[in-house]
Amino acid sequence: STAMRAIAGDDEVIEFPITNHKESMEFAHDLLVKHAPSALVSIERAGLVGDGTYRNWKGVDFSEHNAKIDHMFEQHPHSVGIGDGGNEIGMGNMRDVIPDIENLPDDPCTTTTTELIIASVSNWGGYGLVAALSIKTGKNMLPSVEKGHEWVTDIVAVGAVEGMSGESKDWVDGRAPEDDAMCLRDLHELLAAEGL
Repeated sequence: STAMRAIAGDDEVIEFPITNHKESMEFAHDLLVKHAPSALVSIERAGLVGDGTYRNWKGVDFSEHNAKIDHMFEQHPHSVGIGDGGNEIGMGNMRDVIPDIENLPDDPCTTTTTELIIASVSNWGGYGLVAALSIKTGKNMLPSVEKGHEWVTDIVAVGAVEGMSGESKDWVDGRAPEDDAMCLRDLHELLAAEGL
């Protein structure tokens, strides 16, 4: 939650407790009843895999550090999962296919979502969703390239690490800041062509 608070500004951050499945199911239920979201979106959030653990894209078990938010997605009828490595919430939609793809896990996430967005970088899939919503609403809701990079540097400053190397640096999934920025630049150009 420290990383989320670093970029949330004045927006509320709700911390889902790291606890057992029963308490997680109850917390998820109460949270959904209280806030009544119209949809849930998960971006690069590890989900339960077949053996009941949470693993990163390298297969390292980090269950003791991961809240079981899968239970929110199991209890809500409208959800989007965005992932890039096979271990994320939503990749359960492709569970039968993922093990046959080189460099993806043999035991992928089991948690499904109503819709799934697969991207080479999960953040980019999130930006793509925002671009699509921008076209739908007629308002550009994408962050600026500078804001996107600021979010990365802010979470690194409070302890987040780059996903591929595990190092404390402002890269995203093995991509230097200038390479990571290409996606946002391209999406802004797309929206400009749409008059947004």
